[in-house]
Amino acid sequence: MRTLHATILALSAFAALAAFAPVASAQDAKAGNAKEGEAKAAMCIGCHGIPYYQASFPEVHKVPMISGQSAKYIASALGAYKKGERKHPTMRAIADSLSDKDVADLAAFYESHTVPGKPLPAKAEPEPSTQVAELLKKANCASCHGDNFSKPIDPSYPKIAGQHADYLYVALKSYQVNNNAHVGRANPIMAGMANQYKHAELKQLANYLASLPSELQTVAQPRLR
Repeated sequence: MRTLHATILALSAFAALAAFAPVASAQDAKAGNAKEGEAKAAMCIGCHGIPYYQASFPEVHKVPMISGQSAKYIASALGAYKKGERKHPTMRAIADSLSDKDVADLAAFYESHTVPGKPLPAKAEPEPSTQVAELLKKANCASCHGDNFSKPIDPSYPKIAGQHADYLYVALKSYQVNNNAHVGRANPIMAGMANQYKHAELKQLANYLASLPSELQTVAQPRLR
């Protein structure tokens, strides 16, 4: 009887975890063509192909570096914009214009679109201050994004090491926004994490993560060089 009870508890725990796991979609199963993605990236390079380019919505910040992110994460992010789970009028309009094939090709392109660099350390370097270490521990950030914040446990999660600090700050704050038609991100796990922090603490986290070695790049396109 005790063994049966333990089995039921284990199955219940597994079901609870599965509810938060990324759900495989038809898009996940499609392998994109990086070469075709390069030809389709014209709508992306005006922002993501200019180093340190700044956007002004919902506040002034650098657009994220996406060259070097995993294809699965890029496809997941575009899908979230298309569904309205990530609220951003410009990105929503772009995502709505893309077919599943377009998304897969663009994701493959940006995954491959990198500049060779030194191998990253297994753990985050430099080490965080005591205060920042406590903030990272509070939401157990490394448990999803990896010990060096560039090796997430699932490729649908983003690499965040070395990402622009002002973008990370804006992104983290967006998980705290509710009932706004134009701003916010609907992800219950990240919302639960982000809502533990004050804005000043989110800025500390963003500044530290941005200081880390990264696989992320902004690769200037030939027409923009």
